[in-house]
Amino acid sequence: METLKKYVSVKDEEHFYHQGAVELLIFNFLLILTILTIWLFKNHRFRFLHETGGAMLYGLVMGLIIRYVTKSPDVESGTVYECEKLKSGPSTLLINITNQVYEYQYKREISHHNVNGHQGNAMLQKMTFDPSIFFNILLPPIIFHAGYSLKKRHFFRNLGSILTYAFLGTAISCIVIGLIMYGFVKAMVHIGQLKQWEFHFTDCLFFGSLMSATDPVTVLAIFHELNVDTDLYTLLFGESVLNDAVAIVLTHSISIYSPKENPNAFDAAAFFQSVGNFLGIFAGSFAMGSSYAVVTALISFMHLTKFTKLCEFPMLETGLFFLLSWSAFLSAEAAGLTGIVAVLFCGVTQAHYTYNNLSADSKMRTKQLFEFMNFLAENVIFCYMGLALFTFQNHIFNPLFIFGALMAIFVARASNIYPLSFLLNLGRKQKIPRTFQHMMMFSGLRGAIAFALAIRDTDSQPKQMMFTTALLMVFFTVWVFGGGTTAMLTWLQIRSV
Repeated sequence: METLKKYVSVKDEEHFYHQGAVELLIFNFLLILTILTIWLFKNHRFRFLHETGGAMLYGLVMGLIIRYVTKSPDVESGTVYECEKLKSGPSTLLINITNQVYEYQYKREISHHNVNGHQGNAMLQKMTFDPSIFFNILLPPIIFHAGYSLKKRHFFRNLGSILTYAFLGTAISCIVIGLIMYGFVKAMVHIGQLKQWEFHFTDCLFFGSLMSATDPVTVLAIFHELNVDTDLYTLLFGESVLNDAVAIVLTHSISIYSPKENPNAFDAAAFFQSVGNFLGIFAGSFAMGSSYAVVTALISFMHLTKFTKLCEFPMLETGLFFLLSWSAFLSAEAAGLTGIVAVLFCGVTQAHYTYNNLSADSKMRTKQLFEFMNFLAENVIFCYMGLALFTFQNHIFNPLFIFGALMAIFVARASNIYPLSFLLNLGRKQKIPRTFQHMMMFSGLRGAIAFALAIRDTDSQPKQMMFTTALLMVFFTVWVFGGGTTAMLTWLQIRSV
């Protein structure tokens, strides 16, 4: 009997590693297809579907195949044991079965309709990423590259407008989306689709904050290829970069806002605590990222002087630069701050100070390294978005909620761009043209950040509904608005330089 148990254990372990290899192989093939598609699009100047939209499409097809073609392995699944005395889900469970104590760890909540369905399919379970992978591995290279590749002269020339759109605009967008969605939630409660206690106003604000994260990577890539006006590119790029950081911190601050008695009532103490938390985390993350960048700049300056000769070894210099940049993210997370914000400002500061102190070889290597990591991480995320539509096992599709979200993001984007542009033009020497405002309104796509924020917490039915809706919003905006960018530029007669 003991020999049999060991044999089963080894067999399960081998099966686990086999599934991991299959998972990586699937993503490898998806990335190969995406790269070949990018080459084809660039070769034929095809702009109706961008590479990110293609990556999502391939992921969608692969997710469909995995869900409905792969078979469940011959393992015990779908067994539910009732624990009536437990009032909440423990993180670790110890079970005594015939004097053998087994330890089980919490993984995720399972919908009742999935217990005896696809829940036993190990491939679907393996293809459901741990959300920490997105925030700790895939997002930092994307955010750092955004800051490191910043065009400093144009960015700082439009800094006031960019900060206005990023901070005030994101707050407006969050509130507008939250209010509109609260109206739709009330309607859903009225017609019996939701219970009164299932969805609170704070949940609507949480959804508003994560859907306020714009990601116009498709539009910006087309802008770059067509050499569209630099000011328009800078405004949109700068807003999206800082907007991501603001949305991440805002989402965290709203998640800790908890009125003591009625969740739908306004609690001044909880509100000011959340505002203070937002300001503290943002300022602390900014200081952490900038500090690491300054240290890196000083070290790189010493490399060029008589103190050290590390610049003679570009591989070591590049490695040190990369590890110190990564340390900014890890230190912020370890300190209870936001690593994404820290790594963004670390990239911005390093582009301004550290880059010029690097040797010629290290300049080229760091630029290519972070560009490659950004490309790979971005396409992995968009491939996974396509996969998630079929591999995620707790989707909640509510047509009324989805329609409300679609309407809310358009109204919120308009409430952000047009009023703020009017106010900014009162003080700008070089006005923001109406055509630029229309293009910025059109370019409010949702992407990696909104998806990552939504998938980070899917333990309750409202959060599962938010995740499903956010995923569909990403599909719609990337395919429809990303694909229509060239036609919109032509219609608005925005010049290329």
